[in-house]
Amino acid sequence: MASMVTKLSCVLVLVVTLISLSTLEVEGVTCNQVVTSIASCLGYLRNGGPPPAVCCAGVKRLRNQARTKGDRKTICNCIKSASSSYRGVSGNNAASLLGKCGINFPIKISPSTDCNRIQ
Repeated sequence: MASMVTKLSCVLVLVVTLISLSTLEVEGVTCNQVVTSIASCLGYLRNGGPPPAVCCAGVKRLRNQARTKGDRKTICNCIKSASSSYRGVSGNNAASLLGKCGINFPIKISPSTDCNRIQ
């Protein structure tokens, strides 16, 4: 019984550590914030049409958080990572999202974007 409690305690410590590491801020922006900001854009990214206002507001929030080079790299890497998780996303819709929302953003939304070259 004591062995089981010890194992369970170790697993719990590991889970808590992993959760805290996954939410660490890099230059002030986390991947969780990025995904949350663009989640409302998924319908547009798949089907096109006018993006919903909440989508554009999320993208604008990301633009405002992209204050440093590190922030922009984090946002870029998170978008690229998230995009591989969602099926049916149109590259053309992703590329046109910023223009449709009327947002000037220093990061091109594309699977081919090299996040290491972000300035």
